[in-house]
Amino acid sequence: MENTLITAALLAMGVSFVLSVVIGRFVVSELRKLKAGQEIRKDGPSWHAGKAGTPTMGGIMFIIGTGVTIFVLGWPQMLRGGFTHLYVYLFALIFGLIGFVDDYRKIRQHQNEGLTARQKFILQLAAAVVFLSLMRYEGLLTNALYIPFFNVIFSINWIVYLVFAAFVIVGCVNAVNLTDGIDGQACSVTFVVMVFFTVTAVQWRLTPLALFPAALAGGLAAFFVYNHHPAKVFMGDTGSLFLGGAVAALGFAMDMPLILVLVGIIYILETMSDIIQVAYFKATHGKRFFKMAPLHHHLELSGWSEAKLVTVFSGVTLVFCILAWLGIQGRA
Repeated sequence: MENTLITAALLAMGVSFVLSVVIGRFVVSELRKLKAGQEIRKDGPSWHAGKAGTPTMGGIMFIIGTGVTIFVLGWPQMLRGGFTHLYVYLFALIFGLIGFVDDYRKIRQHQNEGLTARQKFILQLAAAVVFLSLMRYEGLLTNALYIPFFNVIFSINWIVYLVFAAFVIVGCVNAVNLTDGIDGQACSVTFVVMVFFTVTAVQWRLTPLALFPAALAGGLAAFFVYNHHPAKVFMGDTGSLFLGGAVAALGFAMDMPLILVLVGIIYILETMSDIIQVAYFKATHGKRFFKMAPLHHHLELSGWSEAKLVTVFSGVTLVFCILAWLGIQGRA
């Protein structure tokens, strides 16, 4: 059984990679024709100005590549009533659509602001509530909170759990979105996270759920072909919100949301740097704790190259994913 699942996961990764690379050639070309160029933050690093006009919304390539892969390879499981991989994908897709609307408004208005923070929050919270309700209805979600390393599980009130889960999802999605600010960064970090979820799903024999992170890992590897420095295309909020939804959904679908603290360490550091910067700025009436937030911009201004940032952030994620994997062995 496990060998079969390993083969299926590797096949999903390979198929998604090839599909996404092929789709990517068409997507990048069409985005250029549509002049769907990225608007760059005016307060960002000065050298980022050269990236203005680079096609955005490129996340479409791995969204489609992943979707086609899990639908085709997961078809036998769906005939037997296994839809978990599809639920997770559709949930991430909803966030991708929110990001698409945001990207479209930015392009149309020729500025780096799309949907308002309030609009994003309401849409994301609604998506989280719908997903959690569906997972509970299908019996795929429990109100038991698993504590890694201690191998302890305790139940909490359903209402409290759902509120906790909804805000964790929204927070995770926006944290991944913040991480997408350097060529190749969000896709490389999330690739490692997807490999972690694939290995765990295979180990726990979570068929057909394992297909989704495996296929997305393949899609992200393909996207890196176009997104490594200097990027030929950006994923946009279309891609980063989809990835955030995928990471959060997998944490809950595998019934171990607290593991997101470890596998998502880079997302958390990026978010905390932003929060610290704003709080310090207000408390000191204009002083800055970091040279610029989020964290990757501070490190850029400290002399780090984009390639170094991608390598270090991916490496840190790998170390914490290994730590997370060790932390759940008692449960497996």
